[in-house]
Amino acid sequence: MINNIKHNSQNNIRSNVAKEKHIKIISLGGLGEIGKNMMVFEYENECIIVDIGLRFPEVEDMPGIDFIIPNIQYFQKNKKRIQGIFFTHGHLDHIGAISYLIKDLEHPPLYATPLTRGLILKRHEEFPNLAPLNIKTIKINDPIRLGQFTIEAFHQNHNIPDSVGLSIETPVGRIIHTGDFKFDFEPIADKPADLASIARFGQKGVLLLMSDSTGSEKEGHTITEKGIQDNLETIFESSSGRLIIATFSSLITRIQEIINLSEKHGRKVVLEGYSMKSNAQIAQDLGYIKFKKGTLISAKQAIKLESSKVTIICTGAQGESGAALIRIVSGEHHYFKIQNHDTLVLSSSVIPGNERAVQGLKDDICRQGAKVYHNQMMDIHAGGHAQIEDLKMMISLVKPKFFMPVHGNFSMLVNHGQIAQELGMDPKNILVGQNGEVINLERNRIYKTEQRVAVDYVMVDGLGVGDVGQIVLRDRKTMAQDGMFVIVAIIDTNAHKTKDNIDIISRGFVYLKESKKLLNDTRVLVKELLNNELAPGRSVNATHLREILREKVGSFLFEQTRRRPMVLPVIIEA
Repeated sequence: MINNIKHNSQNNIRSNVAKEKHIKIISLGGLGEIGKNMMVFEYENECIIVDIGLRFPEVEDMPGIDFIIPNIQYFQKNKKRIQGIFFTHGHLDHIGAISYLIKDLEHPPLYATPLTRGLILKRHEEFPNLAPLNIKTIKINDPIRLGQFTIEAFHQNHNIPDSVGLSIETPVGRIIHTGDFKFDFEPIADKPADLASIARFGQKGVLLLMSDSTGSEKEGHTITEKGIQDNLETIFESSSGRLIIATFSSLITRIQEIINLSEKHGRKVVLEGYSMKSNAQIAQDLGYIKFKKGTLISAKQAIKLESSKVTIICTGAQGESGAALIRIVSGEHHYFKIQNHDTLVLSSSVIPGNERAVQGLKDDICRQGAKVYHNQMMDIHAGGHAQIEDLKMMISLVKPKFFMPVHGNFSMLVNHGQIAQELGMDPKNILVGQNGEVINLERNRIYKTEQRVAVDYVMVDGLGVGDVGQIVLRDRKTMAQDGMFVIVAIIDTNAHKTKDNIDIISRGFVYLKESKKLLNDTRVLVKELLNNELAPGRSVNATHLREILREKVGSFLFEQTRRRPMVLPVIIEA
């Protein structure tokens, strides 16, 4: 069983703890969850941050919520400590929250590789009321000294170019943070991971390895992007009509593979979807996407060509409403509709929670006579995360004294810790942490302190950041499950009685025309309750009247229907 040093052991040497130099490590996101990655490294009165990402909500649990971002309450009194923020790569779960939080963090220095920098700046354009970001460009293997920290980036493979891991040298020792990574010895439009630098750090000595755990429950090695391209080519060779390939807009490598194959097989390429076009343009400007002159064409040009000469690369592989693929399948796209000889390829994994939407998408495509390929049929998508054998290789190269799994659901972290133990690491040197825990790293031990920091969800809903809490979510769930029941009553405080009829509005609870008896009985109950409260000699309090109606009518409706709609009384005094 992997565990940390027991708290009673800490008590025995508490007097020595204060004297021992230590790095404080705090995860504000990314431990026990997928996304919202944000890691803090603090020494005395200085700290650096690695990544500030967002997380997509669980639709059933968080209706209406767009994103979840890290809680930075810890920095309310510690903003001046931040020496810099480093980004490991350009995916939203690592960069997506920076524009929401940069003002409250008081604009510390930002560091990113060129593509990551471009993607952050492009997204920041959606926040015109904020000051521009000043992002310094990271150069691989070029150390950056910030206070007591020296940070050196090294090249990693992921499914987006310009991904890096970080060597963080501290007064206590060296920390290696892998970022999201995989080992790909046949990458497309990229170089293999810098194993020489990783091994060099291992030879110099690494106190702590913090390694990506997302693939820790998958056996073997991650398939190479060259393997994905080869499998995609079999689809190109067998397709006689248009090829419509949907993938994540951030998978720059996959976009390049599809362009390569299209050029090889004499097809022109159309990019569809705002984020797809934006990301591809940034990657093209920086030299990460390359193509021959005339390869990319517009949708208007494509409809004039034979179907067998066209490839469409688009967003929408997750079945998300409004995406380019959804508009094509539904017939709402201005230029493209599904044709019998089309071949559609979903070149992505299904994000948990999107299974029903993706299945519905596949069904709709098949009903229209087109052929569908997806990653359960053949390897046409590779995750960007190391699987078990690659994780073992990382641990073996780094040879850390201590090990801490990061990035993943809790079971993934635990499994990664077990992998390290199988390689011979002492269980007491392996720490599985959770968001909000304050972890101390010393030269000879790593342990959890009793301190905790706030990590409750900060939810983004439209333009609102943090203004939707658990009460609002509870109300939304109630309305989604049992609907709402609005009662509008006009009262005459002088005559001590209700005026006119009681109006009732029902949404998502009952159909009014088919529930006349229930509505009439409810009106009678409301009048009785109000008239009783309005009796001469009794003071009239609208708030009290609403509470009475909410409680009594709610109980009555439950008795009649076994459902609990949200009861909203409206009292108008005349």
